[in-house]
Amino acid sequence: MLKPFAALLLSFWVIHASALELKGKAVQGSLLRGQLTPGSQLWLDDREIQVADTGEFAIGFSRDDKLHWQLRWHTPDGTESSKELVLDKRIYQEQHIDGLPPKMVTPPESTLARIRKDSQMVRQARDRIEIDTAFAQDFIWPAVGPISGVYGSRRILNGEPRRPHYGVDVAGPVGQPVYAPADGLVTLFVPDMYYSGGTLIIDHGYGVSSTFLHLSKGHVEVGQRVKQGDLIAEIGATGRVTGPHLDWRMNWFEKRVDPQLLVPAQPDTAE
Repeated sequence: MLKPFAALLLSFWVIHASALELKGKAVQGSLLRGQLTPGSQLWLDDREIQVADTGEFAIGFSRDDKLHWQLRWHTPDGTESSKELVLDKRIYQEQHIDGLPPKMVTPPESTLARIRKDSQMVRQARDRIEIDTAFAQDFIWPAVGPISGVYGSRRILNGEPRRPHYGVDVAGPVGQPVYAPADGLVTLFVPDMYYSGGTLIIDHGYGVSSTFLHLSKGHVEVGQRVKQGDLIAEIGATGRVTGPHLDWRMNWFEKRVDPQLLVPAQPDTAE
């Protein structure tokens, strides 16, 4: 069970200025959570950021986002403030995997319709905006085990460069429990997508969602609300994999962010 480790927290303040607080590590691929005076408005460059009635909000950055951003906010008393936000640049790993069946590197024509349908279901699940501030919780690991893949790494499959990897892979045996890393609403569960196999999405609110791939079994249904630490699924080896593991991914709207930046180091028992 991961619940005993829920108290292990990883967070620090990167900005605390004029009624705005921002928590997290300011690097490419990060999800930052923050707090404003309730009723405030916030912009990241020219993009207006949704702020909850409580004043909580989230902003995310993709793997290769630019480094310099401008935060502007208006508080209910009419005060206007701004702050430059500078991200640290990251260097990503390359991973070479050879000996894969050709159809798993370049899918056959007969599977393209299925792949498009899978992608559409995932997009629809992420398009909804749940009014929930579960994203502000301190996340826990959904599973504990050796890290076999990290965010941002680019895989070279049979010598061909592919798209970067956008999750953190936790190796484990088929059937190992997977727990909810934070509260949320289950918006998708499909047991057999072409690439990702058993696929489950939990919406944590305001554009923040977790996706769990290659599952062997799900323990929740679409529309079900879960609490942090609830059993949601089991690790598997479904879809395009070279062995059993959990691929945990996170999004802030269209931005793919790094889940590993939101959790503490795994406990020593996982090493």
